[in-house]
Amino acid sequence: MQVHSMLASVLLLAYGGHAASTPAQSLSVMAEATTNDMSAAPTTTIIPRDSFSSQSAFDAVWDYNYPWGTDHNGAARMDKGQSRLDLAADANTLTMTAKRVTDGSQKPASHGGKSISIHYLSGTIHARQHMTVATGTTVELAGDFRAPVARGTWPAFWLTAVDGWPPEVDLAEWKGSGKISFNTFNTSSQVAAKDVAYPSPSAFHAVRCVLWDANGSDVGVRFYMDGQLVTTQVGRGFTGKALYLILDLQMEGSSGSPGPSSDTEFVARGVSVISYKTEK
Repeated sequence: MQVHSMLASVLLLAYGGHAASTPAQSLSVMAEATTNDMSAAPTTTIIPRDSFSSQSAFDAVWDYNYPWGTDHNGAARMDKGQSRLDLAADANTLTMTAKRVTDGSQKPASHGGKSISIHYLSGTIHARQHMTVATGTTVELAGDFRAPVARGTWPAFWLTAVDGWPPEVDLAEWKGSGKISFNTFNTSSQVAAKDVAYPSPSAFHAVRCVLWDANGSDVGVRFYMDGQLVTTQVGRGFTGKALYLILDLQMEGSSGSPGPSSDTEFVARGVSVISYKTEK
């Protein structure tokens, strides 16, 4: 990624292999500046909206599976073949499919010292570049999603720390409850979480998340769905931290079990990331 000359190290380029805070008033003022002044600030496109329009466009900015491999904290093992681009004209979509496996061929996964039985092969992608909210900058991430909400389905659009954990920001997460979740993890016990109804899961819904450097240390996070502000949260000490951007269809785990026996799809369209200098 080439950083725009007016921005100060907005992203750290890397290829890889889910409290105490600033006063709400100052964050609110900063948030209004961030969202209202965007058009006046020169922007850098990190991931273009058409990155799902062809295999070459995809390969330029995305890679398959998790940055660390095929397994995480659920009952799905990721496989490249379970993530499919729709190359029809103007489709610009990626479909991740979770397929149940019943032949016992999959060895258990391990996470946090626990053994997890694998019941699905599924799809995950991650951005090749690490996302970083640098001092004085704003990063916006957006996309349209058609997400399952049945028990045992666990799709997510999220940021997580490259080194250690947290930070983590769940830009959008669905945990088998019929709702959509927007979360920021400062520690495992200090979590800002907002769950709201997720209407018409068979339709696409627009998700947008604005992260801005609030004070040189903390990051303000505003979550939108279908053009409406849902909640504002704070990532304490997130400024300057490198983050993985991940789209995955995990299964069971936090979404309950057993999961569905039929194939499950999570569809993403027009996912994009831009950055710009925060106007004050």
